[in-house]
Amino acid sequence: MTDPRPTRRDLMKPVQLLGFGFAAAAFGGLITLVSMGFFQDLDGDERMHVIVVSLIVAGIAFIATLVIIALLMLAVDPAQVVKPVDRAVLLPESEDAGDTGDADAEASDPRP
Repeated sequence: MTDPRPTRRDLMKPVQLLGFGFAAAAFGGLITLVSMGFFQDLDGDERMHVIVVSLIVAGIAFIATLVIIALLMLAVDPAQVVKPVDRAVLLPESEDAGDTGDADAEASDPRP
């Protein structure tokens, strides 16, 4: 029950990132197959054209997903990679979990 909290490195393993890329590629390829009518009555040349286009779309989706994830990982401070994650990542450190900040907004409201 007292498992250590995961670090950012544990949350962003390369195998999982490649899995996201493969999932995006499979989704893009399948959508392309369905939208171009692969599962309908087509002859051999039309089926081959649909397969080639879906493989191209899948490759583009795979590469684009990896590039986007790599660029997003560049935004993470390397010192933060080994720190344990024990709260929401995007919240500032000074903000408490129970404080919504509405009291400050009402106090500074200049309207009567």
